[in-house]
Amino acid sequence: MRKCVLFLDHASGLGGAEQSLLLLLKYLNCSRWHLNLACQNQLLAEKAQAIGVVVHHLPMPRLRGSSRWVVDWMVTVRAIVHLSHQIGADVLVANTVRAALYAAPASRLAHKPFIWYARDFWISESRPRHLWLDRLAKFLLGVSAKRVIANSQATAAHLSCHDKIVVIHNGIEPEKYELQGEGLTFRQRYRIPAHAPLVGMVGRLRPWKGQDRFLRVLAQVRERMPEAWGVIVGGTPLMEGEDYPRQLKQLSAILGLKDHLVFTGHLEDVSPALAAMDVFVHPGDPEPFGLVNIEAMASGKPVVAFAHGALPEIVIHGETGLLVPPFNEGAMADSICALLQSPSQQVAMGKAGRRRAQMHFSAQRMCEKVQQVLVQAVL
Repeated sequence: MRKCVLFLDHASGLGGAEQSLLLLLKYLNCSRWHLNLACQNQLLAEKAQAIGVVVHHLPMPRLRGSSRWVVDWMVTVRAIVHLSHQIGADVLVANTVRAALYAAPASRLAHKPFIWYARDFWISESRPRHLWLDRLAKFLLGVSAKRVIANSQATAAHLSCHDKIVVIHNGIEPEKYELQGEGLTFRQRYRIPAHAPLVGMVGRLRPWKGQDRFLRVLAQVRERMPEAWGVIVGGTPLMEGEDYPRQLKQLSAILGLKDHLVFTGHLEDVSPALAAMDVFVHPGDPEPFGLVNIEAMASGKPVVAFAHGALPEIVIHGETGLLVPPFNEGAMADSICALLQSPSQQVAMGKAGRRRAQMHFSAQRMCEKVQQVLVQAVL
C-alpha cells in the first residue's frame, strides 16, 4: 500500500532548494509513495504538477517583522493539520525553514511524523543578529522532527540534534550538462570571442554570493591575462532589491572591466553558460551546499572556490578543481590564472569533475537515500 507524503515549501521563487525538491519528486518511486506538495509559488506548483505530483495551494506568510505573525502562524498551522488529515498524509516533509516552522507544530497536532530538510545554516537568509534565538529555533525544530536531512556536513555542524541527522548531498541530472556546441552558441549570443579565456560564476545577485569579489578577482586575472573575459550569470528572481546589482555595474566600470564582462541576468537554464566557461569560480560566503558547483563539474569544468562551507565536500582539491583560503582574492586569482595557462590541467580536472558528479551527486543517488529516511519515518 502506498504511503502518502506531504511536502511543504514556502518560497516565492525557484531557488536551489526548490530545484532539488523537484528532482526529488521526479525520482521518488510513485508506486510506493503518493506525493503531495503544499506551496504558494505558482511556477513551482506547475512544475510539480507536470511530473504527476498533487499540488495544494497554501500561503505561508513571512513571520519575521510581521505585526500579525501569531495569527498568520496559527492559521497556517491549522491549514496544514486539516490538509494532512484530508489527504491521509503519513509523514510531513518541510523543504524550507519557514515551512518547518509551520510543519513542526502541525505534525504534533495532527499526530504525524515530521521530517525537516535542513538546507541552510541559519533560520534567516544570513547570519542572524541574535544567535541564541537561531539556536533555540533550530533546537526546537530538531526536537519536533523524527528525522533531519542535512544537505551537507557543513549544514549538519550548525544543528544540535546529531542523533537524528542524516547527511544527503543534493543531486542533479548529470547528463543534462554534457552539451556539445552550446558553449560556442552562448559566446556568440553575448559577443564573447570564441577563443578568449572565459571565467564565470552563477548565482542570485546577492552580496553573500560574492559577485563583488568575483569582479575584483577578474580584475587581477586581466592584469596578467588582458585577453580574459568574465561572465556573471544571475539576477534577482526572488524579487530582491536592485541596489546590489547597481553597485556591481558601478564596480565593474571602476575596475575597467566593462568591455570584457557580461551580466546575463537570470537564466532559466544555466547549462549553456557553464559549457562556455573555461573555469568556474565560486567566490561567495560559506554555502550550506552550492548546487551550481556540481553543475559546473558535470559540465566538465574545473572549479576554483574558497575552502569553506560545503565546498570541500564537493570539490577535491587538485583533482576536480582548486580550493583556496577563504576570502583570499589574490590566491583565487592565482589559481584561475594557473588553470587558464594550462589547458591540459583544465581538461583533466574537468573530466574528473564530471566523473565525480555522475558517481556521487546524481538525482537517483539522492532519492534512494531520501527514500530510506521516509521508510524509517513511517514505520
